[in-house]
Amino acid sequence: MVVAAHRVVVLVRDGLLAMELGIVHRLFGQARDDLDRPLYEIVTCTLVPGPVRTDADVPVLVEHGPEALDAAQTVIVPASDLDYVPAPPPVGLADALARIPPGARIASICTGSFVLAAAGLLDGRPATTHWKCAALFRELYPEVDLDPDVLYTESGGVLTSAGEAAGIDLCLHMIRSDHGAAVANEVARGTVVPPHRDGGQAQYLRRPVPEPAVSSTARARAWALENLHRPVTLRELAACESTSVRTFSRRFRDEMGTSPGQWLTQRRVERACVLLERTDLAIDEVAEQAGFGTTGSMRLHLREELGVSPTAYRRTFRARAVA
Repeated sequence: MVVAAHRVVVLVRDGLLAMELGIVHRLFGQARDDLDRPLYEIVTCTLVPGPVRTDADVPVLVEHGPEALDAAQTVIVPASDLDYVPAPPPVGLADALARIPPGARIASICTGSFVLAAAGLLDGRPATTHWKCAALFRELYPEVDLDPDVLYTESGGVLTSAGEAAGIDLCLHMIRSDHGAAVANEVARGTVVPPHRDGGQAQYLRRPVPEPAVSSTARARAWALENLHRPVTLRELAACESTSVRTFSRRFRDEMGTSPGQWLTQRRVERACVLLERTDLAIDEVAEQAGFGTTGSMRLHLREELGVSPTAYRRTFRARAVA
């Protein structure tokens, strides 16, 4: 059975941050099924078709108007450089958003969250935006539960993300939710980006790039990925970098925005998901190869991270792969 590609519509505005439009097209455009068929159809639209000014001083020619939203299954609103100053929404924006079909997923990247908030889509929901704009956002939209310290949020089919790079994490999260970890990992590998950064990870790191005199934790992380099938101790990770446990832990959190233990658990969940999707291994064998040790431990972590049991996860994504 051939399944129609999921329709993603990107709604862009004057002052578009061009990188964010590229992120959506690049990531969703690379998602393929086992027969190399595209899993998504990506369409860009704007309020009035024609050239749209971008922050790169290179206009983007957009052929589709708001009617493209009529059949959208996912709508993504990138940021505009006009979001950084208080201003009324563009004429026609509310009418355009009203065209989105009920049940469609709606997401924003960076300050695109201002558009969702102005439309009332974030009232009473958790949301995030670029940390530099958090104060302005709170002033304009106090009814939104803003968390400026995370990469992305999701609540009832409405998603928001922090600055531009967090848009990558958000798109991969949506692809992973739709088609599983294996597809999302292939997209990440093709784009040469990390396959999974948890939404609750800090968006602003004190040292996102290690200082020249400070070693990275890359060797320890690479070693851990090769040894996920067995217990991995903090002492072993620190030894990979020839440093103390205390120094390693501090450096790891500064660099990755999370603790070594949390990072390891996320990698184990990801490994388990791929094995559940792509192999016929028994559940207890998956738990062993992913390094959880017991089925009970794996079940607990998958429920905490994904809200489903291993059996339910396999049933969902194996069925989609077969379709």
